[in-house]
Amino acid sequence: MTGPDVPRIETERLILRGHRLDDFSAVREMWSDPDVTKYIDGKPRAEEECWVKFLRATGFWVHLGYGYWIIEEKESGAVVGEIGFGDFKRDIDPSLRGAPEIGWAVAAAFHGKGYASEAARAVIKWGHANNIPLPMSCIIDPANKASIRIAEKCGFTETTRTTYHGNEVILFHRG
Repeated sequence: MTGPDVPRIETERLILRGHRLDDFSAVREMWSDPDVTKYIDGKPRAEEECWVKFLRATGFWVHLGYGYWIIEEKESGAVVGEIGFGDFKRDIDPSLRGAPEIGWAVAAAFHGKGYASEAARAVIKWGHANNIPLPMSCIIDPANKASIRIAEKCGFTETTRTTYHGNEVILFHRG
């Protein structure tokens, strides 16, 4: 059985590619790390939640024509994290409907290397070349200064502050 045709993107240091079953252990390890989830609702994920996230990454591609990539380090072949676009049908005001949401997560061992910025620029470029609807959006915890810097470097601007699941978030848009 083959999965969706996820485009492969290469940058100077990274390969962005579709999820493979053998990526699951690295993805599970990343999402169960409190350093990774600190600003993404603060809860490390159980294996079951990691599995659903993993499957959702593939499902987006099947149903929307866009989705999430595995971020792989070219030099080592290590799974660095995940990045991509989603439509999460979030119950948030103002609504993000019609504005594909970019998101990224990088394993703690790779924090501070600029990989998220490098991958985000490549994914945004792919999005424009493949007619991803505009505006693009993202939501970020106000305390997550690193992700705010990434969003701003990639041309996102703060549009409003709101709450999502009882936590304050900043909504950013691009385009």
